[in-house]
Amino acid sequence: MNVCITNPNSAGSISGVESINYHLELTPAQLKITHTALRSLLDDFGHDEREIHILINEVLAKLPDEHAIRAIQLDVELAPAEPDRDPDPGSSPGAAA
Repeated sequence: MNVCITNPNSAGSISGVESINYHLELTPAQLKITHTALRSLLDDFGHDEREIHILINEVLAKLPDEHAIRAIQLDVELAPAEPDRDPDPGSSPGAAA
């Protein structure tokens, strides 16, 4: 899964600094962790920090919707891959007939 996070207004500036666009390629597990961290960060900031809330919500809006994030199962995504198994172990070149 590729998630591209870019700023459509690349000519704009933030606090006098030229804006920079970033392209991130995240695995589904990384995407879920990023979304969860941003939601947690949003909950941690007080109501008097409106600019931070706006910024976090702008980033969250660029990510897939809540249903897509919930569908990502970390236990499945993080499970080790099963090794390839030979369907017929007796067919190996060194096996006795």
